[in-house]
Amino acid sequence: MMASAAGWGLGKKVAASALGLLTGSGAVLAYEVDKSVRADMVLHPPAIQWSHSGMLDSFDHNSIRRGYQVYKQVCSACHSMKYVAFRNLVNIAYTETEAKAMAAEEMIKDGPNEAGEMFERPGKLSDYFKPPYENDAAAAAANNGAIPPDLSYIVLGRHGNEDYVYHLLNGYTDPPAGIQLMDGQHFNPYMLGGAIAMQAPIYNEIIEFEDGTPATQSQIAKDVVTFLSWASSPEHDMRKKMGLKFLTVITITTLGLYYVKRFKFSVLKSRKLVYQPKNYSDSQKFKLEN
Repeated sequence: MMASAAGWGLGKKVAASALGLLTGSGAVLAYEVDKSVRADMVLHPPAIQWSHSGMLDSFDHNSIRRGYQVYKQVCSACHSMKYVAFRNLVNIAYTETEAKAMAAEEMIKDGPNEAGEMFERPGKLSDYFKPPYENDAAAAAANNGAIPPDLSYIVLGRHGNEDYVYHLLNGYTDPPAGIQLMDGQHFNPYMLGGAIAMQAPIYNEIIEFEDGTPATQSQIAKDVVTFLSWASSPEHDMRKKMGLKFLTVITITTLGLYYVKRFKFSVLKSRKLVYQPKNYSDSQKFKLEN
């Protein structure tokens, strides 16, 4: 085939190239048309301006505290956060004393002891949040076969990040005509396929915030998503602070280098050096030669 193609004339080569181009263009066009007319049951979450979205913005720590309260009283009944420890809350949402008291309220399984048996003890700052189920099998059995995902990195693990989780919490609605749901399923257009096993977890006044903030559904969703966003990126504020320091140092260094280049190095580079031979006297030449 390659040998026969090599013997083609210019006209045949142009025709073959045009045919390949048209075929490729037609395939791309058909794909785009098919994608545009195909029914999509997933809504893409609209972007929201969060308090920590900007380059110079940090987390709202009052919102993180309220969000932890929402997780503790609502979400922790089904969802674990096995990668977050009580010590992570210190100086973020709670004082060290408050975090120790919250950890002590949990009975953590530990061991084995000297007798080789497991035992339970009050929690410490170094302990991670206690999961609601012993294992995945127990979680599936308690939730009609669906295993509630761990929420430690849920914000980073979903397309749309905070926007997705926020709209998912507020997106429960009646299924449109033609959508059939299985027993125990609920319709949420932000969920892939539209069917979700978790029922609507939040609604107005489901909890009472400690600081007196009105517990509307949107406020609850906003606070718990802020808490989950912090849990996914606890280094967020420090990373931005280090970035600002780096940019400041780089800016000062760049200005200093520009000054040296413009007013020091350029003068040295552009100067003209003229070397004149030295006229030696006969006596000096004799001394140099001998």
